[in-house]
Amino acid sequence: MEIRQITAESQLTCRDIVAILDRHIIGQAEAKRAVAIALRNRWRRMRLPEAVRREVVPNNIILIGPTGVGKTEIARRLAQIGGLPFLKVEATKFTEKGYVGRDVDSMVRDLVENAMNLVRSRKEVTVREVVDRAVEDRLIDLLFPPLAGDQPDPERRARWERSRDKVREQLHTGVLDDRQVTLRLQQSRVQIANIFTSAGMDIDPGFEESFKSMFPKQTVEKVLTVAQARKRLREEELSRRLDSDQLTQEALDLTEQGGIIFIDEIDKIAGKGGGSGPDVSREGVQRDLLPIVEGTTVSTKYGTVNTDHVLFIAAGAFHMSKPSDLIPELQGRFPVRVELSSLSEADFRKILRDTDNSLLKQYQAILDVDQCQLRFDDDSIRELARIAAELNKRLENIGARRLQTILALLLDELLFEVPQARTGPFTVTVAFVQERLGSIIKDEDLSRYIL
Repeated sequence: MEIRQITAESQLTCRDIVAILDRHIIGQAEAKRAVAIALRNRWRRMRLPEAVRREVVPNNIILIGPTGVGKTEIARRLAQIGGLPFLKVEATKFTEKGYVGRDVDSMVRDLVENAMNLVRSRKEVTVREVVDRAVEDRLIDLLFPPLAGDQPDPERRARWERSRDKVREQLHTGVLDDRQVTLRLQQSRVQIANIFTSAGMDIDPGFEESFKSMFPKQTVEKVLTVAQARKRLREEELSRRLDSDQLTQEALDLTEQGGIIFIDEIDKIAGKGGGSGPDVSREGVQRDLLPIVEGTTVSTKYGTVNTDHVLFIAAGAFHMSKPSDLIPELQGRFPVRVELSSLSEADFRKILRDTDNSLLKQYQAILDVDQCQLRFDDDSIRELARIAAELNKRLENIGARRLQTILALLLDELLFEVPQARTGPFTVTVAFVQERLGSIIKDEDLSRYIL
C-alpha cells in the first residue's frame, strides 16, 4: 500500500480512504466512514487559519464489536494511509498512578518513539545512496589495506585500484558477508535502560540521558562479520548525515498534529468501584486516561508533547458492560460511537477471496517458494467460509481469526511434506477440506481444543 503523509497537498477524499480500507477489510461500512471523516478532518484543519486551527479538536471514536471483526485493522490501516505515527495499547496493561505497573503517560512516550522511527525512515531514503557508498568504501578499507607510500608509481596504483574494484564487486554479490573484520566502536559503559526495564519499570524521560552523561563512552574493538559490520557502519553514517535536532522536531510535530492512539479492551476498565489484585481501581485508570485524552502536556526524552490534537480510537466488545459505564467525563471525550457487526459466511468468503494479501494468497506465496503451486477452487472457498461461520456460532465467536486456525490445520500436512514429498501444482477441493476438517468439526469437544 502506498503510504501518504497527510499534508496541505493531500487529495485523499473520504471516499478514497474508504476505497483503500475496502481492499483490506470486508464490511464495517459505518466504522470505515467514521475513521475516513476523522482522517479527512485532519487535512481540513491544516488549511484553517492558525487562530481557528488551535480550537479544532478531533472527534475521538469508540468502536464497539466482538473480537476479530476488524477494529484494530481499521485503525492500523488508517494510520498507514496517512503515513502517521500509530500506537496500539491495551487498556488493561495500565494501573492507577501510585501502583506498580505502567502509567498512562507511557503511551504518549511510545507514540513519540514510533514517530521518530517513521520520520527517520523517511529521511534515510533521501540519503540512502550516499550512505551505502560510504559504508562500502569503509568496508573495502577494512578488507583491503590502503596503498602504502606517499607517491606510488602509476602501475602499482592501477593494480591496487583493480583489486579494490574486485573487492567491491564481491561485496555486492555477498561473497564476503561471512568474512570477519575488526571495528572500532564507541559505546556507553552502563546500559541504564536494561537496569530498569528488566525490573518492569519505566524510566523518567530525562533521567536516562542525564545519567548516561555521567559515564563517558569508551572505544572498543569488536570482531564482526562483514554483514554485521555493514549494519553498524550504516548506523554511524546515518547518524553523521541526519540532523538529530531536525528529526526530533519533525517527530514531535507529527505526533501532536497526526498521532493516532488505539486503546483496545477499554470495556475491561469500564464500571465503577475499586478492586484488588489485577483489578486495582478501574475507575482510577479511567481518571488517569482522562487528561491524556482531553489534552495535556507529557514530557518525553525528546521534549514535551501536547495531546490536544492526537486522535484516540478506543475499542471493546462490551459484552459485560456498555460505554455508558465509563465515567461521564471520559464518555464525553469520545463523541463518535460505531457498532461493528459480526462476520457472516458471505463476509468470510470475501475475506478469503477479495482482500489484498488474504490468507489464501499468503499460503500460495509461502508454498511457491518450495515450487508448490497452491490454488483453491471456488467450492473449497465456500466450504471454508461455511465452516468458519458454523464454528463461530457453535463455539466462541472469534471473527476472522477463525480462518487462521482452520487454514493452519487444513494445510498442516502439505506444509510439512513440501518440498521432499510433493512439488508442483496442488488444488484444494471440497473433498480435501472435508477430509482434513470433517471429523474434527463433527466432534465438538475436539473442535473446542483444536479449532
